[in-house]
Amino acid sequence: MLKVNDIDVYYGHIHALKGVSLNVEEGEIVTLIGANGAGKTTLLNTLSGLLRPKNGTIEYMGKSIVGLPAQQIVRDGIIHVPEGRRVFAEMTVEENLLLGAFLRKDSQQVKKDLEKVYEIFPRLEERKKQQSGTLSGGEQQMLAIGRALMSKPKLLLLDEPSMGLAPILVQTIFEIIQEINNDGTTVLLVEQNAHMALSIADRGYVIETGKVVISGTSKELQESELVREAYLGGA
Repeated sequence: MLKVNDIDVYYGHIHALKGVSLNVEEGEIVTLIGANGAGKTTLLNTLSGLLRPKNGTIEYMGKSIVGLPAQQIVRDGIIHVPEGRRVFAEMTVEENLLLGAFLRKDSQQVKKDLEKVYEIFPRLEERKKQQSGTLSGGEQQMLAIGRALMSKPKLLLLDEPSMGLAPILVQTIFEIIQEINNDGTTVLLVEQNAHMALSIADRGYVIETGKVVISGTSKELQESELVREAYLGGA
């Protein structure tokens, strides 16, 4: 579904991604693990068209998406839930959700999808008329994911969905990611909580200082000494 080959990305003179290659098969959950500043968010921003690689190729469903505007990439089915949630604080929960469907013309299906989001996140339905800025961090994360689902993603890019959440909510968010995947959405997940990420992912890549240093199935990464020492607390 997604094939990234040898991309280099710069911020000015800073070489943020150095020859990164990875692939995502349809139906998978693939996770990117790495410390802060390793290049994980840069990679997602590049995939969603917010940054452009200097070298290398990115193919989605067999076609190059390098240089496409972000809105075209959204139309093609790649939807990005950025780090830090970024809901529209002055708008209600429901207005935020409907904004996710702004490119869609199938109003009857949009209605059904809104009901489905409320099914997945009952708390959002309870608060649908509430201003989004008054929600808790966990509720805002649910809203950000719900809004992305309203865009009918084929490939969902999730950047640090568990950041700043209480442990019980982290568990809930990861269960929901699995549910979304089981419903047919492919997921590329950036996550600092390596334990949780590897517990639901099929495969993963470890990024350090802009390079992929190790990749493998979740089981292989959980058993890797490098991963255990650096990201799993030596467990």
